[in-house]
Amino acid sequence: MAMGGISVWQLLIVVLIVVLLFGTKKLRGMGSDLGSAVKGFKKAMSDDDKESEKNQQDADFKQESLADKKEQTDAFTPKDQEKTKDNDRV
Repeated sequence: MAMGGISVWQLLIVVLIVVLLFGTKKLRGMGSDLGSAVKGFKKAMSDDDKESEKNQQDADFKQESLADKKEQTDAFTPKDQEKTKDNDRV
């Protein structure tokens, strides 16, 4: 037996005390709750990974900054702006 380690007998005594304190039904319920929490966490992580992969694959458009958009709006000539105003009046 190694010094500072937990032997099999010590582990069995701890398990026995825990079972006596909480009861088997409560331990079973806690175990199933813990299992479902881990399962839900794994599902959320895999859904998040799938979502990020989908976003990377489906991005077939060019990402533009606000500065690019401003340049596009500044590219209108005054003549184009007048046409737009005329169409708004109709």
